[in-house]
Amino acid sequence: MSIVNLIVQGVLLGGYYALLACGLSLMFGVMRIINLAHGDLAILSAFLVFSISDYAGISPFLALLAVLPIMAALGWLLQRGILERSLRSGMLVPLLATFGLSITIQNMLFEAYGADTRSLGDMIGDLAFDSLEITGQLTVSYIGALIFALAVVLLGGLSLFLKHTSLGRAIRATAEDPDTAELVGVNARAVYAIAAAIAVATVAIAGTMLAMRATFDPYSGPMQLIFAFEAVVIGGIGSLWGTLIGGIVLGLAQSIGAALDPKWFLLAGHLTFLAVLGIRMFRDWSRSRGGLRSSLGLGE
Repeated sequence: MSIVNLIVQGVLLGGYYALLACGLSLMFGVMRIINLAHGDLAILSAFLVFSISDYAGISPFLALLAVLPIMAALGWLLQRGILERSLRSGMLVPLLATFGLSITIQNMLFEAYGADTRSLGDMIGDLAFDSLEITGQLTVSYIGALIFALAVVLLGGLSLFLKHTSLGRAIRATAEDPDTAELVGVNARAVYAIAAAIAVATVAIAGTMLAMRATFDPYSGPMQLIFAFEAVVIGGIGSLWGTLIGGIVLGLAQSIGAALDPKWFLLAGHLTFLAVLGIRMFRDWSRSRGGLRSSLGLGE
């Protein structure tokens, strides 16, 4: 495999990770919550799209349009029914609550669908398997290009929404300081619910794209959560465009690792995540140490 093709495949894979991580980044940026059920919500969306498409005999893309409002409503209910109450007891309780939700979703899906793997690839025809051959050593899969384009459009759209709409500015203000935002008339409770609805709706898109490009089963969620979390941390927690960069870095690392040895596909991504995390921890430690020396009058 040529180095150019290796980079292209890594970038396209990173587009999927960015799409998957978008909702996780938004929810943490607004509410400071790490949703441990994030990956399982993506798999739940994939099963819903699969069921509607199979039952009604329609395209998965049309089924996704029906699933989006369902998942948005689920996100709203998740915030009002679980996260809002758990946040009152501290930052640890939402982690436990979403962990419990993750286990519940997995077992509900297993009960309803069994342990068999499924895919939407056969339902979208040639799009799932065809690719554009640019040169003899460079090919771009149609589904990979579609997912990357969706990631850029979604992240760009959310960025414009947050910057140029009144609701977006209310979300940013609430994320910065909910108490101050309420003093100027912002309903922080409603903003949190809307942000959760948007975040879970983006998860539905990511879950559907996963189902189109690969297989999934009721227990695929935790691995997707790990990928999303690593992309968010690498790119910078709470940064939408940073999420895209983080996803691309993770995708490149996995692509290069797989080229060296197929067993390195996952390990290379995890090592990259740990390296970035270690560098940031060392940088923060150096800054705090420098500040302490200055306050003690030990600086030069």
